[in-house]
Amino acid sequence: MRKLTLFLLVFLILFLQLPLHAQQNPEWNAARIKLQLEKLNTLGRVLYIAAHPDDENTRLLAFLSYEKKYRTAYMSLTRGDGGQNLVGDEQGSYLGLMRTEEQLAARHIDGAKEFFSRANDFGYSKSAQETFRFWGHQRILSDVVWIVRKFRPDIIICRFPADKRAGHGHHWASAILAHEAFKEAADPSKFPEQLKYVKLWQARRILWNTYRFGSLNTTSPKQFKISVDGFNPLLGKGYGELGAESRSMNKTQGFGVSPSYGKHMEYFKTIYGPKPHKTLMDGVNTTWSRVKGGEHVESLIQQALRQYDVDHPEKSVPQLLKIRSAIEKLPNAYWRRQKLKEVNKLILACSAIWLDAYSSQHYIVAGQPLKVHMEAINRSSVNASLQSVNIITQSNILNKKLRDNELEKRDFEVTIPDTTPISQPYWLREPHPVGYYHIPKQQLVGRPETPPLLTATFHLNIDGQKLSVTRQIMYQYNDPVRGEVRDPMDVSPPVTANIEHNVYVYTSQKSQKIEITLASYKNDVNGTLHLDVPANFSVQNNDRPFSLKHAGDRTVMRFNVSPSQAFHSSATGSLTVHLKVNGKDYDRGIKEISHNYIPEISVFPVSAAKMVTIPLVVKGRNIGYIMGAGDKVPQALRQIGCNVTMLSDNDLSYAPLDHYDAIVTGIRAFNTRDRLNAVHDRLMQYVKNGGTLVVQYNKNFGLVTKDIGPYPFKVTSKRVTDETAHVTFSLPEDPVLNTPNKITEKDFNGWIQERGVYFLQDVDSHYREPLSMNDPNDPPLKGSLIVTDYGKGKFVYTGLDFFRQLPAGVPGAFRFFANLIAKRGSTESKP
Repeated sequence: MRKLTLFLLVFLILFLQLPLHAQQNPEWNAARIKLQLEKLNTLGRVLYIAAHPDDENTRLLAFLSYEKKYRTAYMSLTRGDGGQNLVGDEQGSYLGLMRTEEQLAARHIDGAKEFFSRANDFGYSKSAQETFRFWGHQRILSDVVWIVRKFRPDIIICRFPADKRAGHGHHWASAILAHEAFKEAADPSKFPEQLKYVKLWQARRILWNTYRFGSLNTTSPKQFKISVDGFNPLLGKGYGELGAESRSMNKTQGFGVSPSYGKHMEYFKTIYGPKPHKTLMDGVNTTWSRVKGGEHVESLIQQALRQYDVDHPEKSVPQLLKIRSAIEKLPNAYWRRQKLKEVNKLILACSAIWLDAYSSQHYIVAGQPLKVHMEAINRSSVNASLQSVNIITQSNILNKKLRDNELEKRDFEVTIPDTTPISQPYWLREPHPVGYYHIPKQQLVGRPETPPLLTATFHLNIDGQKLSVTRQIMYQYNDPVRGEVRDPMDVSPPVTANIEHNVYVYTSQKSQKIEITLASYKNDVNGTLHLDVPANFSVQNNDRPFSLKHAGDRTVMRFNVSPSQAFHSSATGSLTVHLKVNGKDYDRGIKEISHNYIPEISVFPVSAAKMVTIPLVVKGRNIGYIMGAGDKVPQALRQIGCNVTMLSDNDLSYAPLDHYDAIVTGIRAFNTRDRLNAVHDRLMQYVKNGGTLVVQYNKNFGLVTKDIGPYPFKVTSKRVTDETAHVTFSLPEDPVLNTPNKITEKDFNGWIQERGVYFLQDVDSHYREPLSMNDPNDPPLKGSLIVTDYGKGKFVYTGLDFFRQLPAGVPGAFRFFANLIAKRGSTESKP
């Protein structure tokens, strides 16, 4: 019965652990404590390196961490900022924030650590050379060298080969950088400025973890291989199960996978260093004997393992305190520091000591008072007392004995120092170019998150030994459905200004009402709002006063903004908001990213919007939109005066469609909307009756139907990644390039990230292909856009990246998309 209960506890913790990566107290049950004791007795380290969140081999990470007990880490060079989002409409750096939290949740499952470089995922790249043009070869190499020197792995594992077999240029570049860092981390002439903080390091070997993906098989029976099909009774799961759970945390990418069972081999090719023959760690001492004085520590840990009582983990505390004392005397700073962290967690877990600090406020302003609730409880017979607690900068002497299962609660009020910066991810504090983030402080490089600004440090005495434990002060509230919820507490500016739209498109001199929502985060916020606009715009009644009496108050201010003169060509500029409060200038908005499977994320971006003037004619403004994986095209279409209606599955099946000038499908709609298979005939009838159907890109696998258009074509994985690639007008007189707007090469200026993805081939002869384009050194590529007249209407399929260009306010993309949604036979109108 005891074993069954233990198994159920393990299962529940693993099953419910999606939000637990933000949990600060070790919530280990008796089985997990034993596993951590075994890890305490192992000194091997493995660093896995690839390019993106989801590139890592999560089954192997779980095996190395939980079966071999190595300290295991994954370094993802990017945060996946350039991908798509199947969970929400966040893109770019906001998507990178979500994927950072997904990675931390994945590592919580597979037991590894997480590192990142400053590289930005700027989108698909076809070569390492192209990738380095954006990243900067030496810039990102320095980050990989830094992590190797800091983490000090015994072996390094790459996910990809350092050649074109890697496919994606980021993958290719990640292997090149890993190979170079293996050597340069031990070279004192390479990045010597790092040596103020870390020491040189030489790993034993670097290997490539070969694979079989689809038709590509880089494995060979002659390669070194290991079996990773074990079952861990302390976790109640096999490594195929843990790997699947970890990988399934990549929810924004739709990478939920089923667990694998049975035998599985992992294959490796040695790049540098002596080849292994028996284990990955051949030639590496992973025992305590690698550290001077470590044999004594090892014997103490072995004794703790022999004496461990699954029913009474607290009996292990005296032995753990002996281990802690022995570790503190070690001369090796790296292992002393790392193993002290591990043993401290074990002491708290065995003692069942819970330490917590939280607030009922989500936001606090520097210089303001904050009420902090502190809780401490010792749920065992261990002799422990809470000597003091430091809440931010305030020290509080308690000298309180923590008696068995008696909750100690205290409330404190502390003033947040005036110098406290606002809470902002460290890699987003400064503007950055395409390709990489500016990170001025070396010690921050690699960290998955910013060190918390608001903390409480508990000073304990456990059986005569002093132990300090730091906890982040969290925002705590109760949700009627989810129960208690804890999210990070943030330091905010006193007032934020959110502009209703990111982009404002002007097609005439007519003024637009720009709506700005002000929110206060402290009492009595009074000031003046000023809009700074481009020189070719004017603002009515600028410099208007505002007053917000209480924290949490909001007010909406509206300004009429218009071009100050007629325009005949496209132009872009920026509108920024400046709030003058008590002689200080504030210019931040707030972005809250809230999805139940990750902690809530708050970011304070500069309050700005893009102002675009476009000579544009729109013929067909009543648009039905079929959302797919998620994009912001509907909002962009509303900017040019379109009336956009979101179409549900029920609408597609039963509602009248003929009153729509055009129906547009969002990106990946034919991958994600099953109903499109059933309503294909209905959509084709809509086109026959005179409607326009515009289909945006879909992936070439997982299509709900092969019948997308009225005539056949094949979706491929081909793309053009160079956003400046030359575009050839194969059919310059085609109506789609002339009506109602004359499309020229200038309309492809200023595009971002790429030209297009998942182009078509094997296109039926009924379709016209008016464009071709290609990346440097590639042959011309058709299939970015096909058009056909069908009945009285028009069908369009496009792989062009309108879903990126329109929300970014690219003028030519609006002009071109207006042509796509125009009814067949619309006459050209000169702007």
